[in-house]
Amino acid sequence: MIYLDNNATTRMAPAVREAMTPFLDEYFANPSSPYTFARRSALALGQAREHVATTLGCEPNQVVFTSGGSEAIHLALHSACAARTDTRHLITSTVEHAATLAAVERYEAAGYRVTRLQVDAQGHLDWDEYIDALCPETTCVSLMAANNETGVLFPIERYAAAAGELGVPFHCDATQAIGKIPFSAALPGLTYTAISAHKFHGPKGVGALITDPKASVTALITGGDQEFGRRAGTENVAGIVGMGVAARLVPAGLEAMANAIRPLRDQVEAALDRCVEDVRIIGRNSDRLPNTILFTVAGQPSEVLIARFDMDEICVSAGSACASGATEASHVLRAMQVPQEHAFGAVRISLSRYTTRDEISTFMECLGAQIGINPA
Repeated sequence: MIYLDNNATTRMAPAVREAMTPFLDEYFANPSSPYTFARRSALALGQAREHVATTLGCEPNQVVFTSGGSEAIHLALHSACAARTDTRHLITSTVEHAATLAAVERYEAAGYRVTRLQVDAQGHLDWDEYIDALCPETTCVSLMAANNETGVLFPIERYAAAAGELGVPFHCDATQAIGKIPFSAALPGLTYTAISAHKFHGPKGVGALITDPKASVTALITGGDQEFGRRAGTENVAGIVGMGVAARLVPAGLEAMANAIRPLRDQVEAALDRCVEDVRIIGRNSDRLPNTILFTVAGQPSEVLIARFDMDEICVSAGSACASGATEASHVLRAMQVPQEHAFGAVRISLSRYTTRDEISTFMECLGAQIGINPA
């Protein structure tokens, strides 16, 4: 089996699994319990918090562990809106992850005014549109660092700084950025940062919200004092331990992305250009994640291509895993005004630091067999 859907999830690193095992078996105590046996769990929790903080460039007390990126996104917007009850204006983009879009729609239904920034054909935001919309009465800005479908990067540093100058909270969905490109939660103006462990070779079911030291955090889940009163519920100790180890491995992963994975991505794109008629690589003229290609072939429905790849035991997707089974074109491709004949033929491949050159060669051979080209 060849796995090329790493923006959906990544395999756990062996060191992550090894670190988690004792807390699934021997050290099973609740970290909030008062006896000595529970101390090992509590210490492991603290150590993992330190690892995540170090990787994100913040202090441990800025890390709030959650069940994943989606919860972290909702916690960020919930906290910003709870802190600024005298304002009712949100800014986001048309190409955000479904978790952000759903959270924003909930506030819109409650009477908030929402500005949805448009993108151009390359997935770029319009700076002037942003500045025109941003004002001291804006409750929160929520923008992703990297698009999960196209890999296109947003200039978060610039956008967060502008919000910070007006005292407006800025939330960044960084779930796709961590482990692929350098990223710091200490950027000026950045208030909240959402991350998810399973996107950088950690376990599923655990994530975190990184908060600015001065930021208000209002618990979305109540009923306990866990996470310093910011998120109730007994912590997933094994998962958090795994996330901490995965965070420690991020620097090595960044090196692999730059030195090995980006060249493989470029190799695939060159072969697509050379051999596939009427192919489009979405967002190719933008700064993108080094591991991601979203391409379309006119007249080749993505569900057919994906099913054929599946028969060859190659895992690829049409874009967001959260929208699998959707019967309409991706909201990202619609926002980028990709023509319909291409939008329904989108295939995303996303590599990880474990992807090999042989796997990419096999992928290209199978693509050639499917659409009648010679990938050599």
